[in-house]
Amino acid sequence: MPQPQGAELEAIRARRAELKERYLVDIAKRPASTVQGVHHLALICRDVEETIRFYQELLGFPLVELVENRDYAGSSHFFFDIGNNNLLGFFDFPGHDHPDFSETIGAVQHLALSTSPEEFAAAKERLDAAGVSYLGPDRGVENSLYFRDPNGVGLEFYCEKLGFFEGEPLLSS
Repeated sequence: MPQPQGAELEAIRARRAELKERYLVDIAKRPASTVQGVHHLALICRDVEETIRFYQELLGFPLVELVENRDYAGSSHFFFDIGNNNLLGFFDFPGHDHPDFSETIGAVQHLALSTSPEEFAAAKERLDAAGVSYLGPDRGVENSLYFRDPNGVGLEFYCEKLGFFEGEPLLSS
């Protein structure tokens, strides 16, 4: 997709600076969130077994539950442990024709998953061995690997501590 340039780009940057000034509260003065955190993300998959193999066998996320969806007969709802008491969930909807992934309003652009330097290197080796293409760290972002699951879901393995971005804390402890 074409990126903004010239005056259009400068107007976008000025608007971002205005929003940051208006809404971003200093970390020391920021109120606590009204929720405890993410219980699970719920995404849609094309094939249950293919998704389980990808996440459990390739990425190393243990499957922790597989049940029938309470809202749609025949549909599966299943969860993976993605660490730190967080779950990644999927549904399938047999009989529905779902279009391929599209980067559009309301879609998931990617899930950024925090990983250690050791696991980052191991994940890169596993992706290489499985023939899964990815971007990074060759594109100048040395601490990120971007790739897609079999459903088109964008994933990032981000070699950074939870609550930090580019070495800076975003959250108070």
